[in-house]
Amino acid sequence: MTARPITHLRHVDLAVPDFDKQLAFYTTTWGLTQVADDNGIAFLAAEGSPEQYVVRLRRGEKRMDLISFGAANATDVDALAAQLIADGVQIVREPDKLDTPGGGYGFRFFDVDGRVVEVSSDVELRRHRKIEEREAIPVKLSHCVVNSPDPTRMRDWYAQHLGFRLSDTLVSPHMGDLMYFMRCNDWHHSFAIARGPHASLHHASFEMRGLEEWMRGTGKMLRAGARLTWGPGRHLAGDNTFSYFHDPHGNTIEYTTAIATIDEDTWHPGLHDVTDPLTQDQWGTSDPMSESVASTSFNDPDVLFTPPPV
Repeated sequence: MTARPITHLRHVDLAVPDFDKQLAFYTTTWGLTQVADDNGIAFLAAEGSPEQYVVRLRRGEKRMDLISFGAANATDVDALAAQLIADGVQIVREPDKLDTPGGGYGFRFFDVDGRVVEVSSDVELRRHRKIEEREAIPVKLSHCVVNSPDPTRMRDWYAQHLGFRLSDTLVSPHMGDLMYFMRCNDWHHSFAIARGPHASLHHASFEMRGLEEWMRGTGKMLRAGARLTWGPGRHLAGDNTFSYFHDPHGNTIEYTTAIATIDEDTWHPGLHDVTDPLTQDQWGTSDPMSESVASTSFNDPDVLFTPPPV
């Protein structure tokens, strides 16, 4: 197994009670494309991404079913599974062929908080296309952030077991560390861990073609009546733009672009004080970060140490 077994973020899987409403929102409004369905399960692709799908929606009790990451090959998948078992990590599904779109080879396990993680390789690439200028739809899934009541434990667990590296930390003089930005490739972050009152999805972020398309997407969502919870603005950590919205079931989702890339030979993780207005928004165009703004992404407590039915 390579020293860093995870190559990238593949998809985020959500279950919701009002499946039809959620599906219509993510396709018609948000801009994803339904590529497959299977009896109350929809697989949604981003037009600019070679991933078979970036969001899976399932009809059921509200929860985040799983987070999926990629590995380089089946050998790395098997080696990672063997190492996790040796370390006492609870396996949900042993390595095997996948029956989801694009096939592949993978397995599932619980992280230290109890959410389900999937790691897979050899998934067939999807025929995708270049997103055109001014086309306000996602290019790909950018990153996923989760809430944890013990983010430091989560940070250390993902570093030890999955090889994630810390890029930067958001800190408060009064509350300590608030968010850890973690990377598995040269993107500043593909995953992040926020301090929250319970384990849940904080937000899923989708990359737009550029600043013009990001702003057009933000305006499109506002005109559609979607709830803007924070933004538009530009973060300091990661240097990426942000516009956060709620989907119909209260999950926070983000349009972003221009996320920084990391030079592994020169990068040193930084501490960014959230009381400095430039930390949260370099432009000053969004509402200031506050407890009320932060609470919009706490989400409902997730279903833990219980695998989804599919």
